[in-house]
Amino acid sequence: MGKRARRDRLGDTAIAAVTVVALGSGVWLLGDGTGAHTPPQPSAVEGRPDPGGERPAAPALAPSPPTRIRIPAIRVDAPLMGLALTRSGSLDVPPPEQKNLAGWYEAGTLPGETGTAVVAGHVDNTEGPAVFYDLGALKRGARIEVDRQDGSVAVFAVDAVEVYSARAFPDDKVYGAAPRPELRVITCGGGYSRTTGYQGNVVVFAHLTGSH
Repeated sequence: MGKRARRDRLGDTAIAAVTVVALGSGVWLLGDGTGAHTPPQPSAVEGRPDPGGERPAAPALAPSPPTRIRIPAIRVDAPLMGLALTRSGSLDVPPPEQKNLAGWYEAGTLPGETGTAVVAGHVDNTEGPAVFYDLGALKRGARIEVDRQDGSVAVFAVDAVEVYSARAFPDDKVYGAAPRPELRVITCGGGYSRTTGYQGNVVVFAHLTGSH
């Protein structure tokens, strides 16, 4: 995952630096010695501006914690847990042994509020693919639904899917404050090395289009 998550809850532009950690081990890839089963990575076209122009954003929703995320195009349907900071200042991660579990940065924006909400999950664990293994296969326009504690469902549309090297992770672009309700979904990616693990992160950019 990148280097820092930034807090812009309710439009607050104050920045809190948060170190985050890896969301995948890749250990299971070494089983056959080929690396042939590495997770899909986004194509360059998915990171380009939509030629159809900006899709309209829906009005922000009242604050309510998220409980579940669904991404039908890649068969994701997973509960969400709150992620806080560890003693070292890094963003905690969901327990890796729970494959179908993701987390949201609870010191930041709530999904559906104005600002940038962050959801993170593992790409794999020692046994194989995990919740966001296919995140890099998403296309622009794909639907993301977030169930919320108040019974509402926040609906987001994917604007772009990009992969970044850990050494050149664009903190401002990924975590910076947004004037509308936006969502980032993040996992490990960028290729895998036997010596250093995953080389970067896959990041999905999405914005709120409605609710029900």
